[in-house]
Amino acid sequence: MELVRAAALVFATLTTGLIAGLFYSYACSVMLALGRTEDRVFIDVMQRINSAIQNGWFALSFVGSVLFTALALVLHIGAGQTTRLVLIVAGLVLYLVAFGITVRGNIPLNVQLDAAGAADRVGDPAAVRARFERPWVRLHLVRTLFSIGAFGALCAASVI
Repeated sequence: MELVRAAALVFATLTTGLIAGLFYSYACSVMLALGRTEDRVFIDVMQRINSAIQNGWFALSFVGSVLFTALALVLHIGAGQTTRLVLIVAGLVLYLVAFGITVRGNIPLNVQLDAAGAADRVGDPAAVRARFERPWVRLHLVRTLFSIGAFGALCAASVI
């Protein structure tokens, strides 16, 4: 049973770390670079990224993080490892906040951006970008911090 507990925690930590790293890299490079582009380029690239990220590898990490962390939590209940259990709970709660921000904030903004149509046909690209960029980046920074916190909590749980 200890091996199953450890494996669940490793997969929880790994998947959460992958998402935290993805979000961090966007915050530190992708969005900064896109912020320096022309409106139509920004819209086009974000639409392409939003489409490309809908793949199995991303889903495995994004949803897998919730599932593996929840599994690790269930497996650690009653195992006599209170500090580890508290850290797993913290990791799950922090990641669920990031997950919720994504589902209720970033994804609806992505859908709205996609609904604007192809970038080369958008009538007012500056307005489309303005409705998208600032709220998306703000939400993204918050979910990045929560994901990093979740990853840190799970790392701590792994080494205790």
